[in-house]
Amino acid sequence: MKENIHPNYREVLFVDVSCDFKFVTRSTIQTRETMEYNGKEYPLAKIEVSSESHPFYTGTQKIMDTAGRVEKFRQKFGSKLGKAAAK
Repeated sequence: MKENIHPNYREVLFVDVSCDFKFVTRSTIQTRETMEYNGKEYPLAKIEVSSESHPFYTGTQKIMDTAGRVEKFRQKFGSKLGKAAAK
């Protein structure tokens, strides 16, 4: 490999700020902050969503139907969609 053209690939501490979940992985992300974790100093990257807080992975995903929009759509177009699907 050529020298001085590749980004610095190193261990980085990622912190999910929504649930205070921390994990270390290798990354080229540029950070200004550092944090001690398990007795070692790491570059710190703050993230808002991780597998610990994302609704898909936690099983708390909800479909919100505000004001019955799905039901209104089915009432308005339900019979038409049924005929098209039967063809």
